[in-house]
Amino acid sequence: MRHKFRSLKLDKIDHAIIHALQNDGRISNSDLADKVGLSQSACLRRVKGLEKEGVIEGYVAIMNQTAAGMPDNVFVQVTVEKQTKELLAEFERQVIDCPQIMECYLMSGDADYMLRVIVSDASDYEKLHMDVLTALPGVSQIKSNFSLRTVTKKNDIPFNL
Repeated sequence: MRHKFRSLKLDKIDHAIIHALQNDGRISNSDLADKVGLSQSACLRRVKGLEKEGVIEGYVAIMNQTAAGMPDNVFVQVTVEKQTKELLAEFERQVIDCPQIMECYLMSGDADYMLRVIVSDASDYEKLHMDVLTALPGVSQIKSNFSLRTVTKKNDIPFNL
């Protein structure tokens, strides 16, 4: 869900709370309060406020892709034949429904979309390419690049203080 942020002013304590939760989403409220220098009740009020405002969107466990049998990342540039509102909406709906497409971005530049797809190996990607990607509405061109190795992958969004 996208929130429209009114002039929400985050202070250093909010930043500390968010930083701690980004690094350990399972931290207890008691430990979080100690870490940021608040009482437990004040800390919980702050966290609930950040959640209500949509600053904190949710909490997840991050699974190891290799342990899940999907060690490979493929970055896929997709160009569609025309950019009508209806075609883009249908394309995006089908992308959202595909479990192997982990991320999808509407882009400027040469390609219309950039996808991050996870697969078990090249033959798994070939099947996904033939059965799913080429069948997406309006696709006119697909360019794929296999990631050789992940150098960095961050979940901690920095703040400009």
